[in-house]
Amino acid sequence: MIRSSRGVTTVRATLGHQGLLASALRTREHVFAQIRGVFEGYGFEPLQTLAFERLETLTGKYGDEGDKLIFKILRRGEHEATGEADLALRYDMTVPLARVVAAYGSQLPTPYKRYAMGPVWRADCPGRGRFREFAQCDVDVVGSASPLADAEVVCALTDALDEVGVRDYRVPVNSRRALSGLLEVYGVPVELGGGVLVTLDKLDKLSPDKVAAKLADARSLAPDIAEALVGDLTAADAVERMQTALKDSEAGSAGLDEINRLLELASPRIGEDRLVFTPGLVRGLDYYTGVIFEVVAEGMPGSIASGGRYDGLISFLGGPDVPACGGSLGVERIIGLLGDGGGDAHRIDVAVTMIAEDTASELMGFAAQLRDAGLRTEIYLAASRKLAKQLKWAADRKARFALIYGASDKEARVITVRDMDSGEQTRAPASELAAHLAGVRTSGVAVRRLPPSAQ
Repeated sequence: MIRSSRGVTTVRATLGHQGLLASALRTREHVFAQIRGVFEGYGFEPLQTLAFERLETLTGKYGDEGDKLIFKILRRGEHEATGEADLALRYDMTVPLARVVAAYGSQLPTPYKRYAMGPVWRADCPGRGRFREFAQCDVDVVGSASPLADAEVVCALTDALDEVGVRDYRVPVNSRRALSGLLEVYGVPVELGGGVLVTLDKLDKLSPDKVAAKLADARSLAPDIAEALVGDLTAADAVERMQTALKDSEAGSAGLDEINRLLELASPRIGEDRLVFTPGLVRGLDYYTGVIFEVVAEGMPGSIASGGRYDGLISFLGGPDVPACGGSLGVERIIGLLGDGGGDAHRIDVAVTMIAEDTASELMGFAAQLRDAGLRTEIYLAASRKLAKQLKWAADRKARFALIYGASDKEARVITVRDMDSGEQTRAPASELAAHLAGVRTSGVAVRRLPPSAQ
């Protein structure tokens, strides 16, 4: 059993889906492989953390509403009847990283660049683009305060999106230092600042009027201040208003400087039309301290990636006071944008039909040769020996080629190769089958070998 702050839930109910069948799983693995290749191309190293953390490690890092979405694990054994929790499923990849650095920082290089891929859990209400269990792919840089680190994180994430085929997206950018400076200009007490930012983070979900009302009702801001603050962040000229408001604020001006530096460094790679200063972007997590960003795409509610700088998190968990920044991709949302366009990438290379039982040993040998040559090969296992039914099976498996080996083929020591796209059939010497298939050209394209992740 798992307990969330919204009640007790079974492990099975934490899933945002009922499981992954082969096609969906291959799509995910293909996306993971593409993302991993981009991350490693930037020099990030893999790190794997546990699926669960101590409850006190996670709480107090995600804002008051984020803490409500933590899945708590009931205490075991003699303490089970108390209904108390001391562990929880990880909410994100960032806090577990900070915990690892706090404990083992002396064993890590400086700066430390890592990537992580795996599931996280939220006690959320499932819906389009929202899951209770979903995969994140993170990159982080620990030990560097350079704006180059922020730029590398954003560029690595957007390069990964480009690599998997997501093109129509924007990257809103802001700074928590700039937002803190703005709250200071508006006279918002420091003790209310965190809650005010959490409420302002709802500007992408609620109307400005509703957010202003929540600031007044739930955060005790004067109604006129709440309306003016929301109005400045959502106006058509919000950038100019924020720049004017922060001209005499030390913290606010520093925030604007780091935004401008990120735009200068990352825009040549990402594009000035994609990477945009957006004053209304807030990011509600408590641990952000500097530049923040999200990636939003047409056709998907919410963000498909997000991140920022979190310089105080590692020291808060008992480690050294080192700077850090990072970002995360949401795999389920990315796959939702890709649609069903990856079917061709997942086809098998060769379907081996079986016309007669006495050819089974030879067909097993042919299949082994083809697999050794790097071709995904599958043998027909059902009872029917009707060729038409087996060719339909080969088509359903999206096979590139089908092998037909009957009595006449066996006698002539050849095997018939059927091109499943054109229907054309050729005969190849059985001893040269792998070489024959590897050299076949169809419209000038060689037999495609799948990447290792999809084999």
